[in-house]
Amino acid sequence: AAAGGGWAAVCEKFRTARTLSAVESRKDPETEPYRSKYSARALLQEVKQLLSAAEEGGEARLLAVRRALLEPHRLSPECVSLYIQAQNNLGILWSERDEIKTAQTYLECAEALYNQYMKEDGNPPLDPSEHFMAEEEKLTDQERSKRFEKAYTHTLYYLAQVYQHLEMIEKAAQYCHTTLKRQLEYCGYYPVEWALNAATLSQYYLTKQCFMESRHCLAAASVIFSQAGQVTSAEDNETEQDQQDLRQRKAEIARCWIKYCLNLLQSARKLLEDNIGELDPDRQLELKAQRKKEEDEKEKGRKKAVLFGTSDICDSVLAMEEKVSSVYPLDFQEAREIFLVGQNYVQEAKEFFQVDGYVTDHIEIVQDHSALFKVLAFFEEDYERRCKMHKRRIDMLEPLYADLNPQYYLLISRQLQFELADTYYEMMDLKVAIGNRLEELDSHTIKKINSLAQLAIKYYELFLDSLRNPDKVFPEELEEDVLRPAMVAKFHIARLYGKLITSDSKKQLENMQTSLEYYTFLVDYCEKYPAAVRAVETELELSKEMVGLLPTRMERLRAKLCPFI
Repeated sequence: AAAGGGWAAVCEKFRTARTLSAVESRKDPETEPYRSKYSARALLQEVKQLLSAAEEGGEARLLAVRRALLEPHRLSPECVSLYIQAQNNLGILWSERDEIKTAQTYLECAEALYNQYMKEDGNPPLDPSEHFMAEEEKLTDQERSKRFEKAYTHTLYYLAQVYQHLEMIEKAAQYCHTTLKRQLEYCGYYPVEWALNAATLSQYYLTKQCFMESRHCLAAASVIFSQAGQVTSAEDNETEQDQQDLRQRKAEIARCWIKYCLNLLQSARKLLEDNIGELDPDRQLELKAQRKKEEDEKEKGRKKAVLFGTSDICDSVLAMEEKVSSVYPLDFQEAREIFLVGQNYVQEAKEFFQVDGYVTDHIEIVQDHSALFKVLAFFEEDYERRCKMHKRRIDMLEPLYADLNPQYYLLISRQLQFELADTYYEMMDLKVAIGNRLEELDSHTIKKINSLAQLAIKYYELFLDSLRNPDKVFPEELEEDVLRPAMVAKFHIARLYGKLITSDSKKQLENMQTSLEYYTFLVDYCEKYPAAVRAVETELELSKEMVGLLPTRMERLRAKLCPFI
């Protein structure tokens, strides 16, 4: 095989094998899906035999190719790219076999090799395919560099996934971010896949409360995703399924934007609220003064580390970022601007995730919409307007709950029951506060307070009933995931019965008795199961207090009813 045209035969076989594997295999019949792959493998085995024969015969050129596969030469320009790609492929193979630690070892070796080569040599190395090319077909240095960098980007991409599997979340995010930056830099990406990865990364930054980084990822995701629309609209053979997939991905990115707006508002609320959950004006003034002082110096420094893309992409991303803040809103106007952005993305997400066909997704989006109203209400000073915001939540959640079959959607059904109960509870509290400002409670306000309290009780009871077994018996001991909600429901029902307004003393006595029973349940349960105390410390303390006070109040009321007993 050696001197007499052996090299030409090797090159031809190698090229044919690559064409079979990459191109012809797509046309294989369903009955023989790997026909071309098997043929390619057979040819590569022949190439391997020819190389072995050449090594024995000492043919110089073939020997150089053979030597390129050997460990000692891994840092040479002829070998380094091939070695890194081999390590990448071994990393993939081992991770597919769920041997994640082994995959990690190969991929980290590939990463270390790239860094060492760039430090010690740095010249564009040969691409593996060049070993089987004639001299005039060899690649330019620019093309070599591009391919080498692409191989290293793959290393980082696979490492990000490996770290994710190993639950090294921070490291996974860091590698994912670097991968995304490099893909843009070297134009090696599919717009839809890139945008989804960037949107997913934004959700990691949300967990770390890094809102500037999260917004940047989302803005970049939206900009790059818009390229996908331009690409596909230019292709005539695009199917309805392709269009459907694009619409779904767009809606998924919109959902990430909703979470961004919601998290930013909720984090601001935590900073601003006092010990009873109201906006603390002193804290508000303090944070506004602090923000003015800091201004955006910190942002400039942090931004350099995360910026995506070339200048034209950067301009589009920055324009997108300017549509929504990344700093904590400190008053109603600032909160409303973020709320409106979130609400726009709710409409966009709902366009695709409609209730017919996407029940769970649709309800989750509506729940996020409700949560946006809830957090905006925190910033609203006017109680009547706050009440109207909660009413909007009721109007969007109640029809969903009414149409839901709890047999198939038990968890979602419980979530909706509890949220509806909580919303009516908040509205009742607001109406009581409004009533307290009046000189005298009018019949309309009394009716409204009682109606809201009854509706809150109804939904809390529905939630508690959903915990009963098929024989309608309430569990002796509550599961950990429902312990706090169940105890809060019991506590709120106790309080609601105490808020019902009636001129009928007998009815008032009945309400107090019911209230006492619910408070007593909480106290007795925590005595029986001390581990539950941690979940309801505040509620338990107040319940104990009420269990001590209510019997005396009831006695006084009984004495008024029957003064001669």
